[in-house]
Amino acid sequence: MGKKITCPNCGNDKFEVREVLLNTTAMTFFGFDWANKTASALICNKCSRIEWYFNPPQITNE
Repeated sequence: MGKKITCPNCGNDKFEVREVLLNTTAMTFFGFDWANKTASALICNKCSRIEWYFNPPQITNE
């Protein structure tokens, strides 16, 4: 079990999770956006701060 994530800005513990593409200029230039890596972004439901994670966090419904 991991650590509970809280927003460092407002202390909220409720987030939306989005998968985002980490674009690089070279891959985009050659039309290979599909080959770029992805990351997980947690967006605070209270203040909208975005926290980025390369490895997806484990979400629990507590």
